[in-house]
Formats: sequence, C-alpha cells, structure tokens
Amino acid sequence: MSKAIGIMDSGVGGLTVAKEVSHQLPNETIYYLGDTARCPYGPRPVEEVRQYTWEMAEFLYRQDIKMLIIACNTATAVALEEIKTAFDIPVIGVISPGARSAIKYTKNDTIGILGTVGTIKSKAYEDALKDLRPTTVTYPLACPKFVPLVESGEYNSSMAKKIVAETLYSLKQTNIDTLILGCTHYPLLQPLIEQYLGSGVKVISSGDETAREVSAILAYRDELNSRHEKMKNKYYTTGSPVIFGQVAREWMNDQHMTIQQIKLP
Repeated sequence: MSKAIGIMDSGVGGLTVAKEVSHQLPNETIYYLGDTARCPYGPRPVEEVRQYTWEMAEFLYRQDIKMLIIACNTATAVALEEIKTAFDIPVIGVISPGARSAIKYTKNDTIGILGTVGTIKSKAYEDALKDLRPTTVTYPLACPKFVPLVESGEYNSSMAKKIVAETLYSLKQTNIDTLILGCTHYPLLQPLIEQYLGSGVKVISSGDETAREVSAILAYRDELNSRHEKMKNKYYTTGSPVIFGQVAREWMNDQHMTIQQIKLP
C-alpha cells in the first residue's frame, strides 16, 4: 500500500523515530508533523497537551495516512488510547516499545527513565515496566532543560555537555544498568549521555523498537509498500521552517527536504 505513515511530535524530537522507520522500512513514505510553535509539551497542563495532540493527529489523518505514530512521549501518555479508539487506522505510541526494549537489556532489573515533567509525572513508563516485570526498580528523572537544548540546535555544544552532567548527576549515583530516553528529543543528546554515564549503562531509544512494531503491524495487515513506487516524504512544522530545517536536514541526512509551515486550530 503506497499511503504514507504519519509521525507526529511536539517538535523535532520525533525525527529520531522517523529516521529509524526510514532505515528499517526504506520503501515507506513518511509524513512528519512537528508542533515546534508550541513545544515543549512536557510542562503544559494535561488538557492542553490532549487538545494539541488531537489537532496534530487530525491534521495527519486528513492526509490519508495508513498508520499514525505518536512520537511524543508526553502526548502518548495523555492521548494514545483515546486516539487509537477513534481512528480506523493503527495508532501506536513510543512508551510500550521503549519499555519492552529496556526489559530485554537489563541484567539487574534496575532501570533509569529520563523524560519531560509531564511524562515522568504520568508514571507511564513505570507502569509499562512493572506490567512487564513487577520486580523492576525504576529511577525516573525529569529533564526540563533537554528539549529546549535540542530544539535550539545546541545539542552538540559545550553547554549541552554541562547541562547533561548537571542533570544526570543524581542518576549516576544509582546502580541502574539500563536507561530509557523517555522523550524522542533525547537521542540527539545520546552521545553526551552515554559519555557521562559510562559503558556500564545501556541507553535505550524508543525509535528502533517502535520501527519494528510498525513493520510487524503493516506486514500483518498486508500494507507494507513493497509493490508501489515510494512517494516523497513530507515535513510539516507549526513554527519556523528555517529552524526546523537546521536540525531536520542534518538528522535525516536529507539536504533537499521540503518543509511546509502550517497552522493548527
């Protein structure tokens, strides 16, 4: 089936999932929407996040997509189940795949969780991990400075290195052997996070496991794009296409992508 896969996020972070989907499913077309004008979602009230998530989901649904990925952890925690129920296409989030991946890798059942204030407050990852393995010990940590760092394109800077070290200091004192990057913005900071925590901690990004789930669902529904020509990927942003493009072109390794600015209700 030649229809596109829709991927939505509060900003550029979901591109980490888009990149993994493109890598694992190179024949598939992606329509990506980043709500950069209203990013970050993490500190916002739940009802506001719900409203923004629905607006993004409905925009992509109108583009006649065959599947929707809610690549924002905060939005997944707040609205995934209700959107799944309302839409007649598969809708998946990034929390369950991330939790499954962490359980697979941990040796001592002690897992750290990095996320936005909203995601950590929701306890969505803790619940998902406990459902999979009740004996799991978790260390959740909100990282409010990480998303603005990524959105501004400063994720390789010396300032980023300093902020990562300051934020993760308390986590380094624990005995976690696995760390979930519970926000799709955070993989852009992954090299700095790994460097600070050291080789004894396996750092998990949801993108890889989410892409596997996408592949399995589309194969089961016989909707993989194996017989049709791939359409052009589309990128939409509610904020500045220039700022969005600086991160997106580098991360997706596509210097020719076209980015369209849209207005949500």
